[in-house]
Amino acid sequence: MSNGYGYPGYPQGYGWPGMPMAPQNNMGTAAMVLGILSCCLFCVYGIVSLVLGVTAIILGVKGKKRADRGEATNRGQAQAGFITGIIGTALGVLTVAALIVTIVFAINHGDSTDTTDSDPFYNSAPSLTAPALPQT
Repeated sequence: MSNGYGYPGYPQGYGWPGMPMAPQNNMGTAAMVLGILSCCLFCVYGIVSLVLGVTAIILGVKGKKRADRGEATNRGQAQAGFITGIIGTALGVLTVAALIVTIVFAINHGDSTDTTDSDPFYNSAPSLTAPALPQT
């Protein structure tokens, strides 16, 4: 069984003859790294986490499909990227929702500078009457 070059019967790889060539799955590795970053960076207003999380999900699915077809060997990394991408996306959505709720609450219930209110605590200076002058 000869493939036309090298030693007959041995697959050619890096290093020495007979060493199997390890299929790589850069999508799985990238998905895992982006998923971890999306979980860590959700505190940056949630937008970074959303972008990285969705990208990790997409790359994780593609990496798992490549591993299932036998084109890659690190299905576990692709699965980890997929799961951490989902978690990071959920954290990003929760962060954005909390930010929106906080802003809407602050706009609707903020301190107003309208002076037509009869709020006794609006001024910080107490209202005192002047003392009466003694009669001579």
